Amino acid sequence: MKLLSFRYEGQTLFGPKVKKEDAVWDMLAIAQAYGDTDFPQTITEGIAHGLDFVERVRKLAEQARTDDNPSRFKYAFTAIEWLAPIPRTPKNVLCVGKNYAEHAAEMGAEAPPEKLMIFTKSPTAIAADEQDLPIHEDVTDSLDYEGELAVVIGKKGRNIPKQLAYDYVFGYTIANDVTARDVQAAHGQFFLGKSLDGSCPMGPYIVTKNEIPHAHNLSIVTKVNDAVRQNGNTASMIFKIDDLIAEISRFVTLEPGDVILTGTPAGVGKGMTPPTFLKKGDTVKISIEGIGTLVNTFN
Repeated sequence: MKLLSFRYEGQTLFGPKVKKEDAVWDMLAIAQAYGDTDFPQTITEGIAHGLDFVERVRKLAEQARTDDNPSRFKYAFTAIEWLAPIPRTPKNVLCVGKNYAEHAAEMGAEAPPEKLMIFTKSPTAIAADEQDLPIHEDVTDSLDYEGELAVVIGKKGRNIPKQLAYDYVFGYTIANDVTARDVQAAHGQFFLGKSLDGSCPMGPYIVTKNEIPHAHNLSIVTKVNDAVRQNGNTASMIFKIDDLIAEISRFVTLEPGDVILTGTPAGVGKGMTPPTFLKKGDTVKISIEGIGTLVNTFN
């Protein structure tokens, strides 16, 4: 199932993509119409119920589809304002650095990391698919892109055993770990250079994990103005998703709605000769097999 968050007539809503249509079901309206009084009011509340929530959504959407007037429950994509699938995470977005060997090399590492490198991005950095993003020329002239598979956590856990890690995954989305390289270097750590407003666009959907049984065999392609910059595959991750969940949860309690960015393949702007950073008017498209394409223009 492909789930998205959106705003319609000032209300923040969520629902699944309508099959074979560029439209979304309004789950709150459907639940109200069919008397489901304890239906989750936010997508994060729903995620906490895992695949039971997915099945509940499926059944309600099927009722709406067979309604005498199904159009009252769905909106065309052109009529909504897209939001990030998780409009605001419970805590900072968790990110993994240098998790692809070729990317580590292009960033100057003599060898791939032997230990997990974790940093975070502020929730205020979260942005949506098709949203115009600021170029932040007042604080940086070295804004870079990083296309990444993002994992959406569906269950609370601490000290999660590696063999149970996928039980805590709700689904997957696409993220762009936008980075101000000069700010990152000047501060000697990652937080400020990674947390500029709009520097964590995600979307367009969360695809539930039952539809992506092999998350370590997905192509990742990043284009800037339709020129391919990154062309990788999640099979090349150094630390796999179960490694990430097990290690992070040794230190941090993971909660429903938390998002983990799993690292980026080679091909970022800083790694080019000469380094080539984003300019005003550039459009970045990140496509991940089985999920879709995240598109943002920088202005």
